[in-house]
Amino acid sequence: MEEIYELKERQDLFNKAVEIFWKQWGTQGNYKFYYESMIHSCDTESELPRFYIAVKNEKIIGFYALLRNDLVSRQDLTPWFACLFVAPESRGSGLGSRMLEHAAEEAREKGYTSLYLSTDLEGYYEKYGWELLTEGYSVTGEPTNIYMKSAND
Repeated sequence: MEEIYELKERQDLFNKAVEIFWKQWGTQGNYKFYYESMIHSCDTESELPRFYIAVKNEKIIGFYALLRNDLVSRQDLTPWFACLFVAPESRGSGLGSRMLEHAAEEAREKGYTSLYLSTDLEGYYEKYGWELLTEGYSVTGEPTNIYMKSAND
């Protein structure tokens, strides 16, 4: 069974985590963005940002982040659930839903009552109680759907 850790608890996997996050969500020129975001999340006393990894047999098989903002126009909303990823070999195992539940627990423990996410994916998050809140805009100007979920569910 996999375990979900806050990245600062598994700094032995830090470099691998940065590489995997960056390869999944980054671009050729923004490796340092992910590295800096993640290294400072391990040092801060602030509640956010936080990065989480799912580990099975000492291999990272999934991850997500809780962020202050997910680079969308709705800067008034926080925290943001972002960067959900499940390795192809672990898909269909329920890991994605366990990470969604884990994120809600983490947000609740940090005193938040709601979580937000932006995505163009339709149908996945709704299965887990996320509701379409509004439309926002990404940093590139593209429209994106913004979803909300109570952290107390």
